[in-house]
Amino acid sequence: MTTIPDPPSLIATLPGSFYTDPEIFRREQERLFESMWFCAVRCSDLDGPGAFRTVRVGRESVLVVRDRGGRLRAFLNVCRHRGARLCLEESGEVRRSLQCPYHAWTYDLDGRLIAAPHLGRMPDIDRTAQGLVPVELREWLGYAWLCLADEPPSFEETVVGAAVERLGDAAAIERYRVEDLALGRRVTYDVKANWKLIVENFMECYHCGTIHPELVDVLPEFATGYAAQYYVGHGAAFGEDVKGFTVDGSEGFARLPEVGEDQDRRYYAVTVKPTVFVNLVPDHVILHRMFPLAEDRTVVECDWLYAPDVVESGADLTKSVELFHRVNVQDFEACERTQPSMASRAYRSGGVLVPTEHHISHFHTWLTGRLGGSGT
Repeated sequence: MTTIPDPPSLIATLPGSFYTDPEIFRREQERLFESMWFCAVRCSDLDGPGAFRTVRVGRESVLVVRDRGGRLRAFLNVCRHRGARLCLEESGEVRRSLQCPYHAWTYDLDGRLIAAPHLGRMPDIDRTAQGLVPVELREWLGYAWLCLADEPPSFEETVVGAAVERLGDAAAIERYRVEDLALGRRVTYDVKANWKLIVENFMECYHCGTIHPELVDVLPEFATGYAAQYYVGHGAAFGEDVKGFTVDGSEGFARLPEVGEDQDRRYYAVTVKPTVFVNLVPDHVILHRMFPLAEDRTVVECDWLYAPDVVESGADLTKSVELFHRVNVQDFEACERTQPSMASRAYRSGGVLVPTEHHISHFHTWLTGRLGGSGT
């Protein structure tokens, strides 16, 4: 009779160089952020024709703008004449067109070249061909997702599929109607750590009992070290005496209209690779978007989303927001504490994952597969 040995308690992580090497970060920019769907902008932030926002996607600056017909469009933020950056501001609004401040080449909100000094003397110019370079854009969960690839991967398989894979049911996330929710609070965190440390931290809860006392009070099973993402379809249950997903466990707001009883009093977490976290609770949704800027710096934009009537009423969101804001601060401080050691000789070959963290190795396998090698 053949005996199958138990899996080892400790398995290896990525080597430290994956978190410090500029060349590996460059490959990630090329093969992840510039090749996959990237969650960039909350659609409602661009609330009228001419509203725009610039976002960093890999090594590119991308301009997202709402055209006069109300459609969101995305373009590389580069003038086709001499390459000047069209918009330097992070956000703003133009009246009818986008004009380069260098030589006044002017583009319609649909990207076409419509004016330039002496353009009438150059009748051979194809104004469409000399228009802004478009970027593929899809809307989902109320956000604009961009892809710089010439042939974008399937959105349904790589983005929507992440939620299905985690929740076990395509309809599970749709019941929250995230696209219809209103922005209650946004906090931007500038984290001095590699983006993968943030992903790995979000995927495990071995640290929860150590650094997240408020979260463990609300979700007692997190004290065991098993994260909500460990099991497909599983949502961590609120504590018996907990009334809501708030910093002190006090009552929150009414359950979102289509959230079922099977999802009530539970917290679900979804990772959409490479840079998005979606957190689902009965009365609101918390969505993190990461913008990796360097091998040791990541900006995280976190939105708290509520039923529109809650936001419009002026309800006090403090206790609701404060719980996950504390979790964010605690997590990001831990990641910043870890980042310097990634360059230590002690971490040259990496660290280890205990059993409750073993699922992180699937992320590492996916990453090295995308990068095309070990990177060491």
